[in-house]
Amino acid sequence: MITSAANSQVKQAAALGKKARYRKESGLFLVEGPKMFQELERERIQQIFVTERFLEDPDHQKMVDGMEKKKVEIVTEEVLKSISDTQTPQGVAAVARQYRYSMEDLKNSERKPLFMLLETIQDPGNLGTILRAGEGAGITGVIMDRGTADIYNPKVIRSTMGSIYRVPFLYAEDWRDTLKGLKKDGVRLYAAHLDGKRSYDKEDYTKACGFLVGNEAKGLLKETADMADAWVRIPMEGQVESLNAAVASAVLMFEAARQRRG
Repeated sequence: MITSAANSQVKQAAALGKKARYRKESGLFLVEGPKMFQELERERIQQIFVTERFLEDPDHQKMVDGMEKKKVEIVTEEVLKSISDTQTPQGVAAVARQYRYSMEDLKNSERKPLFMLLETIQDPGNLGTILRAGEGAGITGVIMDRGTADIYNPKVIRSTMGSIYRVPFLYAEDWRDTLKGLKKDGVRLYAAHLDGKRSYDKEDYTKACGFLVGNEAKGLLKETADMADAWVRIPMEGQVESLNAAVASAVLMFEAARQRRG
């Protein structure tokens, strides 16, 4: 049993939860909690940290049965707390290899392209929620600029509720070149914009398309918005001017899903 937070494996896991640069350099990320651990592909797992109390539950014990012994470390509650990004750890954490997708991976979906195109989304909860809602709406991928939050931030991971394992994503090296490439491939771009002339539900999303959603405070940069084929708005009642980025994204994605079901 590991009883010290100074243990090298524990320090590595803790660093993955706290340092984006270390996650990028190592190609690893931290997963916490039984749900996220259970859904994680076993071949990606590098190391597992569990408490004795966690293993007392037969269902929890089954989660680690069959894993190589050298990959499973029993730790004290305090040690797991030093690894965890939450105040009340749920008994299990794992270090795993990151996912890697190319633009071809995102384009090769069996479904008609439906992309979320995110520019400088800063809030980890928003990013995770967009992935989770996106899976439910049937999007084929998420493409982000380099100013968007780290998708492997533990808060993002938790917010996805497992969707990060199933929705392909990538960070564009050259944001505007990427958007130009999508347009060249026949993907129609819709900018979520307060100055949109048409209501979001008056457009046709049954063909290949993507939704451009910008920073929570500033929205899309003008240069980005100008690349869109159309600006759309979500009509508001009362004194509300705009929606949270994740909520607005969900409204757009599920309208596309509704149309495609029809």
